[in-house]
Amino acid sequence: MYNMDQYDGENDYMQQEDDWDRDLLLDPAWEKQQRKTFTAWCNSHLRKAGTQIENIEEDFRDGLKLMLLLEVISGERLAKPERGKMRVHKISNVNKALDFIASKGVKLVSIGAEEIVDGNAKMTLGMIWTIILRFAIQDISVEETSAKEGLLLWCQRKTAPYKNVNIQNFHISWKDGLGFCALIHRHRPELIDYGKLRKDDPMTNLNTAFDVAEKYLDIPKMLDAEDIVGTARPDEKAIMTYVSSFYHAFSGAQKAETAANRICKVLAVNQENEQLMEDYEKLASDLLEWIRRTIPWLENRLPENTMQAMQQKLEDFRDYRRLHKPPKVQEKCQLEINFNTLQTKLRLSNRPAFMPSEGKMVSDINNAWGSLEGAEKGYEEWLLNEIRRLERLDHLAEKFRQKAAIHEAWTEGKEEMLQKRDYETASLSDIKALLKKHEAFESDLAAHQDRVEQIAAIAQELNELDYYDSPSVNARCQRICDQWDALGALTQKRSEALQRTEKLLETIDQLYLEFAKRAAPFNNWMEGAMEDLQDTFIVHTIEEIQGLSTAHEQFKATLPEADKERLAILGIHNEIAKIVQTYHVNMAGTNPYTTINPQEINTKWDKVRQLVPQRDQALIEEHARQQNNERLRRQFANQANVIGPWIQNKMEEIGRISIEMHGTLEDQLTHLRQYEKSIVNYKPKIDQLEGDHQLIQEALIFDNKHTNYTMEHIRVGWEQLLTTIARTINEIENQILTRDAKGISQEQLNEFRASFNHFDRKRTGIMDAEDFKTCLISVGYNLGENEFSRIMSIVDPNRMGIVTFQAFIDFMSRETADTDTADQVMASFKVLAGDKNYILADELRRELPPDQADYCIARMAPYCGPDAVPGALDYMSFSTALYGESDL
Repeated sequence: MYNMDQYDGENDYMQQEDDWDRDLLLDPAWEKQQRKTFTAWCNSHLRKAGTQIENIEEDFRDGLKLMLLLEVISGERLAKPERGKMRVHKISNVNKALDFIASKGVKLVSIGAEEIVDGNAKMTLGMIWTIILRFAIQDISVEETSAKEGLLLWCQRKTAPYKNVNIQNFHISWKDGLGFCALIHRHRPELIDYGKLRKDDPMTNLNTAFDVAEKYLDIPKMLDAEDIVGTARPDEKAIMTYVSSFYHAFSGAQKAETAANRICKVLAVNQENEQLMEDYEKLASDLLEWIRRTIPWLENRLPENTMQAMQQKLEDFRDYRRLHKPPKVQEKCQLEINFNTLQTKLRLSNRPAFMPSEGKMVSDINNAWGSLEGAEKGYEEWLLNEIRRLERLDHLAEKFRQKAAIHEAWTEGKEEMLQKRDYETASLSDIKALLKKHEAFESDLAAHQDRVEQIAAIAQELNELDYYDSPSVNARCQRICDQWDALGALTQKRSEALQRTEKLLETIDQLYLEFAKRAAPFNNWMEGAMEDLQDTFIVHTIEEIQGLSTAHEQFKATLPEADKERLAILGIHNEIAKIVQTYHVNMAGTNPYTTINPQEINTKWDKVRQLVPQRDQALIEEHARQQNNERLRRQFANQANVIGPWIQNKMEEIGRISIEMHGTLEDQLTHLRQYEKSIVNYKPKIDQLEGDHQLIQEALIFDNKHTNYTMEHIRVGWEQLLTTIARTINEIENQILTRDAKGISQEQLNEFRASFNHFDRKRTGIMDAEDFKTCLISVGYNLGENEFSRIMSIVDPNRMGIVTFQAFIDFMSRETADTDTADQVMASFKVLAGDKNYILADELRRELPPDQADYCIARMAPYCGPDAVPGALDYMSFSTALYGESDL
């Protein structure tokens, strides 16, 4: 992008220009630049007439070349010049030139013919500048500005996109030469590589511009680069003259460009119009073709046979109205719009009106469209009427199919059912059920008569409405009617067969009923007899087996009468068989009143006769077994009645020994051990009784009225006896240990025993918690709940709620004896430790036996007090743990 700098306001610029003009009047460089520029400008026109000037003030003195210059630049003929060489002739020619200039509206101030003839350089240069202003600059017009301002604006517009170019005037803005180069590059970019130019190299820039302008643009070199670069402020008139040459050179190219643009515009309009014509022709052709194809489809009124096909036609028509026609409506509208637009454009561009091809006029398309809508009109109504007609036919056809299907479904299997001969193998109840069922079927058949008539009526209506599938409807209707007639005939035939069979089976049914009434109780009697005869009896006494034998003899006495009843029942069955054979009744089932048959009766009767002697033998064998069991009962009872009381007596004697205090503990222990030996010697009698008990068990004897003792009672008593004597001996041994360990005298033990026996109210050798509490209170204890709980945890650690004599002795001896305590042991360890709060392993090994020292070392925890040393052991916690007062 090129930067466009703003230039100063017009008033400032004009004031600056006036100041510079006054300075230039006295500047030789100003005259030199004007002379060179004006001379080149005049020669650029005079060479068109085949001449030129060398010295501007000398060559115009006779007025001839001055008049020629004016004729060339104005294109007009001046008055005929004077050819004389006298001064008057020259003044005349110059005046003619000045008059011509004045006729163009130019005021010549202070310029006279004599001064020109005399060769006044400044006056001559002023005259030429006036000519340049009038014929080269005055006609320049850019955006409502003209002359100098127009030329300046043109330069600014053309150079605006170029970097480092800021045209604000016609003097210093051109010194770097980039302005000239920019004008050339803007119009002829191929002549100058503008990107390589530098603002700090004005000589190169100016020479490049002047050389290129002279060589390619036919602009003579009016100044040298040194003329511009060598002055602080180049001459404005010289620069304006030079720049105006560029304007006129490029204005010719601009005219050519304008002409080309006009031609292109005309051609573009023409091409656009031709494209619109082609588009109209194609759109019209496509639309007319679509109308041509669509009208026959809309005029087709051939009805379809099925509702589905007609609905598809309606759907296709709705698609046509919804999807296909709207775009065509748009195309038709667009076609008319395009036609009107085209005609307007042709009219505005002075072109003849567009005449479409034959048959493609807008009116032709409107006519075709009218035909389309005429065909379309009534098509939807016809479709809906046809659909209603087919809907009516489909409704009737569907109604026919539904009723026919219902009827056919109802009749399905009915002929086979009516032709079945199931009554030949049916029972009487089955026959009666079949008759009821058949009567219901006859009612149902009569009710279906109306449906058959409706089916025939619908088929007739479909025929009258010319239903497309009438042949199949008629065929189906005929099949239904034929089948209906066949069902009527089969129904009558089956009714007669059922009634005939019912009469025969009623007779047989009476005989079946009589057979069942007599066979059932007889069968029950035989089943009961077989059950009794096969019953596995269980008896435990001789009296029970004798009662069974008596009942069996009474049963055998009833057998002859039972055999007579059996023969009478079989006679009824034979009568039934005779009727079946005579009337050829097909008996498919058995007696409906009973499942008993003659074969079963005979089989069970034979079974009863076989079981009677078997029962006789079983009763004889069981009588002998019961006699042997009675002998075994008496044998066991005789021994048990002796051993049971003996064990009970021994238990009581041991209890008395443990409670009574006769002699020393050693005397009591000796007495008990002798007593234990006598008890052990009684063991063989127990073993003999076990042998007898085994025989009783093998014989499956479960009761014995001859004794109250069972083998389990004997065993438990014997085991309790052995346990009691052993426990009593152990208690005496523990009492001896306690006495010796705590220094208890025999008198103290006797007192403890007397107290214990006194409060052992149940005489069981143990006290419960309440008895023990009463005992403690009696010896002076003041007990609260917590204190008593503590004592109970000592004497009853298992929390069984009882206190044994041994536990009682331990507690009482602990309360009365002087025994070691945790504090006493702790004090002893402190002596061994040399009065320290801890003890070392070496000190323990020095003072105690090796095994006891190792025991202490292994169980003592490390001492953690503030005075601890390596290897220090805590004897205090160890002592407390020995007496259960802390965890070891």
